[in-house]
Amino acid sequence: MKMLRIRRLCLATLIMLVFAAFPHAARAEEKGTQELAKAAQNPVAAMISLPLQNNINFNVGPGDDVQNVLNIQPVIPLTLSEDWNLIARTIAPVIYQPELVPGTGSDFGLGDINLTLFLSPAKAEKLIWGVGPVFVFPSATENTLGTDKWSAGPSLVALTIRGPWVVGLLANNVWSFAGDDDRKDVNQFLFQYFINYNMARGWYVSAAPILTANWEAESGNQWTLPLGGGVGKIFRIGKQPLNGQLQGFYNLDKPLNGPDWTLRVQLQFLFPK
Repeated sequence: MKMLRIRRLCLATLIMLVFAAFPHAARAEEKGTQELAKAAQNPVAAMISLPLQNNINFNVGPGDDVQNVLNIQPVIPLTLSEDWNLIARTIAPVIYQPELVPGTGSDFGLGDINLTLFLSPAKAEKLIWGVGPVFVFPSATENTLGTDKWSAGPSLVALTIRGPWVVGLLANNVWSFAGDDDRKDVNQFLFQYFINYNMARGWYVSAAPILTANWEAESGNQWTLPLGGGVGKIFRIGKQPLNGQLQGFYNLDKPLNGPDWTLRVQLQFLFPK
């Protein structure tokens, strides 16, 4: 009988220890998920990732057609020293372009590839930043899908992480310096602000519109000014962490034949150290 009581006491103690440890394990997992979400929202985080961002643009061209742009955006950080990282961010767009001029037909293929190299402090705390060059390569498989110009310029990113908030901006401007002389010169500006609020269980709300200006276009056709936002969530398939996101934007201003609004669906594969 004494041995049976000892066994029961040991079993009860083990059960209490398991239940006592469970909240701590749950809190640790929740903290890890939130930190992963913040890293996914940081353009210069020292983490390999592969975002697949699909933008569906509505009411494009004279026929109010649908344009689709799938941006394949691998991010690869390189450690230069204990104090500095180099973040390589590539955007390879795969584009379905509806007919913009009657009789020309639609096009589908690869657009111009964009590469940005951010030099960023490895130990930044209050203000996280990165600066470097951005290059645009004339890789488009169809004339309507690219500029047929080699372009380059400066790029800047800056952000801060405060509690559940990740807030920052990214900006660049590129100018053409070589390419087909019969095509228009390139002088294009891009500005993206991003505001993220992270919640429990990997959920977050986000606003990350991309504002652009084509300085070579006529007045009234230069700016695309979207406004909107959406939601996202960090989740796992097996051991693979992913970041899913859905956002919608309405264009307050747009060039001729530009879209009225955009639906952005993104799936980002995350590879934390």
